[in-house]
Amino acid sequence: MPATYYPTKTPLRANSPLTMRLLPLKDPERSWRQIKAQWKKDAEGVGEDFAAFGGISAFEALIAREGDNQGLYHLTDGERVHSVCQVRRLLMSRYSAPALSARFVNVSPIYDLGLTDISNYAQMLVALFSGVVWLSRDTLSANHIRFLLKSPGDSQFFAALKVVTPSSPFSKFTIEGALIECSLKETTASPAGAAVS
Repeated sequence: MPATYYPTKTPLRANSPLTMRLLPLKDPERSWRQIKAQWKKDAEGVGEDFAAFGGISAFEALIAREGDNQGLYHLTDGERVHSVCQVRRLLMSRYSAPALSARFVNVSPIYDLGLTDISNYAQMLVALFSGVVWLSRDTLSANHIRFLLKSPGDSQFFAALKVVTPSSPFSKFTIEGALIECSLKETTASPAGAAVS
């Protein structure tokens, strides 16, 4: 499957995984303008008004804030941005050590408008979550993660992770509505790279 998606009513093939990376927005204002232009083109290509998409204004408010420590990230395959979110390392009263909070998830209109099938949407969300887990093991070291999905319906894609197995990286994994809370098992080595599929 080509890495670049274009608006089409034909579902994208789900049998070839994409390699995606969760990366910080180095220049948030400029990067966000480019992402919006891409997403606006996708929406308007099928006659939809991009300005009507929910959640975009909340992310724009984060971009407009003073300072460069807003923790804004984008999930990309190198050619297309699939989603954006905020990931921050915070002290929370429920944990004895810092935790990662991932929220304000926005996805490309290709997912919201059904220009790709549900399996590609699930793959993208899992890639986004995997990127956050990778950050917790690397640049934003933390053993606890709070990941706020777009909607409670998205939790179905993570249900299998609640099962306790010896190979699971989680010591605890719960889903309440649209909120995933998990704790990672202690490890002695960081993962090899940030690529997720």
